[in-house]
Formats: sequence, C-alpha cells, structure tokens
Amino acid sequence: MHFYVYILASKRNGTLYVGMTDNLARRVWEHRTNAVPGFTRRYGVKTLVWHEAHETRESAFTRERQLKKWNRAWKLQLIEQTNPTWRDLFEDLNT
Repeated sequence: MHFYVYILASKRNGTLYVGMTDNLARRVWEHRTNAVPGFTRRYGVKTLVWHEAHETRESAFTRERQLKKWNRAWKLQLIEQTNPTWRDLFEDLNT
C-alpha cells in the first residue's frame, strides 16, 4: 500500500491545499465533487497539480506537515519543477 501527499489548486498560482491520503484517485474525486465540506469546497480548490508517493503513513504524514509549514513561494516552486503548465494530474490517475 502507498500513501500520498498532494497539492490541489484553484487555478494557476491560485489557492493551494496540501493533503495526505492512502487512495489518491478517490480523495481527489471527493474534492472535485465537493463530497466533503471544508476548505477545498469553500475556495474551489479542485485541480491536482502535484503529488508524491510514500511507503509508510508516517513518512507521508511527516511530509504533509513539512509542506504545510512551507511558505507559498516554496510550494509554487515545487509544483513548477514537475508541472510547469499546472496541468490537472487527476486524469493520469485513472489511466
């Protein structure tokens, strides 16, 4: 089993959300369909722009906490290193 840390965005350089899950496709779908009330629903944060896999829940949790403490510029740089066009990566999860 893998665990994932991910970043969602409302648009390019828009509002960002950092999360962690053990089922990335399902969790992003929940955000996209507003299935769960909260921050992402309130701010329209639905585009998967970055993610990474971890072998353990603990390492994913540690990484999520690390990213949540990062300043915005560092998060933008992390996204643009692997996804410079801010393409929605959700489509890749179902292929």
